[in-house]
Amino acid sequence: MTDKLYSSGEFAKKARVTIRTIRYYDKENILKPSVRTDNGNRMYSERDLVKLQQILLLKYLGFTLKDIREMTMGTTTEQSLLDSLTIQRKLITERIEEMKAVQNAIEETITAIQEQKQIAWDEMLKLIHMTSMEQSLKNQYVNSANINSRIRLHEEYSVNKQGWFPWIFEQCEFQKGETVLEVGCGNGALWCENYAKIPKDIDINLTDISAGMLRDARRNMEQQENKTSAVGANTKTLKDGQIPKFKYKTANIEKLPFKDETFDVVIANHVLFYCDNVNQAITEVRRVLKPGGRLIASTYGKRHMIEITELVQKFNSEISLSGITLYDVFGLHNGDKLLEKLFERVEKRIYEDEIIIDEAMPLIDYILSCHGNQNQLLVDHFKDFKAFVEQQVKTGFHITKDAGVFIATKQS
Repeated sequence: MTDKLYSSGEFAKKARVTIRTIRYYDKENILKPSVRTDNGNRMYSERDLVKLQQILLLKYLGFTLKDIREMTMGTTTEQSLLDSLTIQRKLITERIEEMKAVQNAIEETITAIQEQKQIAWDEMLKLIHMTSMEQSLKNQYVNSANINSRIRLHEEYSVNKQGWFPWIFEQCEFQKGETVLEVGCGNGALWCENYAKIPKDIDINLTDISAGMLRDARRNMEQQENKTSAVGANTKTLKDGQIPKFKYKTANIEKLPFKDETFDVVIANHVLFYCDNVNQAITEVRRVLKPGGRLIASTYGKRHMIEITELVQKFNSEISLSGITLYDVFGLHNGDKLLEKLFERVEKRIYEDEIIIDEAMPLIDYILSCHGNQNQLLVDHFKDFKAFVEQQVKTGFHITKDAGVFIATKQS
């Protein structure tokens, strides 16, 4: 028994599209009819209807016709489709936030007109740009999706096998019974990766400005605790069989909700360069540190990941992966000077490492997780960008890592 066939008109009516759309998809080699009669009429089957529904869904989700053609030719794997949809979600989210920035600028203009102020059009354009950048930066810390993309690149493709978080943990030199605060804890990776090394009786307080990020950290810590509890009281996966306890609080480093001289150690892992007022943040850290307490503040230098910036600008010179050069706010070249204003002893330690990668998608995920304008500029050119990155990395792509930590000690 053969499948029932529909004429173009019947098929269009069944799919709730126009005949013109059906003919256009045929012309573009996206959806060919199952049968062409001798007199040239197109005839479509139920299987064609399923494929058309896939096409309409992908079009609604924002994919270009070129993307759809490739994705519906039968060569796309489930994983590649998932990757494509994940990327598309990121790009669409960025576009929504960009339009919110435009909406804010329009509202500012309306207010200016209503108050009979002179409209500075140049300033309005600048406002749109800055609002978009600011919103994009905030989006990085709603949850851990973007930070996970960055961590994955470092964890899976770095030459130094010790790893960044184990190295940072080592620099902290924790002592039994210390009270520790991590500001901007993210998804809790520092503690997850070093769970078995946490000293007995240490008091750990995790804070982040993002409630979503803090929620991810709490969930990750609970999973670690459950794994350890399942092993039993005599587990050898933790020092002395001790399960550490964590406290969680949403907080801004520039206004910490803690009393003076509360902590022995404060950790700010890649945090200070995001502060609106770095000096205020450092002042707050010093305030909550006990005499003799230490700040562990990591950052990076001017050469850090510079090859990625060069890569995206080679594709499109207008792309900027960051609205500001974060290392100029607090970097390896100036962090010690900023800290020495408030701390009596400051030591700099460098983490020796580089990245070598020959896969495109992890690098693309990293690029799309940055807080610049790349997503707005790549949203309509993603397929070309993916092909470009694949070409660049196929023989091994080397990325400089220029990062380290400052150990700042408060006078006893």
